[in-house]
Amino acid sequence: MKGFVQDIESLAVKNDKFRQVLYTGKKSQLVLISLKPQEDIGAEIHQVDQFFRVEEGSGEAVLNGARTPIQTGFAVLVPAGVNHNIINTGSVPLKLYTLYAPPNHRDGVVHETRADAEGDTEQFNGKTTE
Repeated sequence: MKGFVQDIESLAVKNDKFRQVLYTGKKSQLVLISLKPQEDIGAEIHQVDQFFRVEEGSGEAVLNGARTPIQTGFAVLVPAGVNHNIINTGSVPLKLYTLYAPPNHRDGVVHETRADAEGDTEQFNGKTTE
């Protein structure tokens, strides 16, 4: 079967890795993220659109300096070129998934911690999941 069909909520809630690329298509990419209490993804600007969905926990979405509280069930859409950050302001891990359009990371990459992610400078190389 082509594509990705799984229980994304369950996968996101069970994930304990900072970043895990689940599926990469030609024009989009699905990634799990888990942020420890008081951890953030780090302020960044992409040349791709990005969508986040919070499955568990609470925090803040920061888009071009505007801070908005987020919690389970919230969605955040970040257009290309917007300076953004997601911050876990809670006392439990913040579990979410994100969609990049087009892909942003190498297919299959797993970053156990934020430090691992910061040390990895390689971006999407054109290789897809299938």
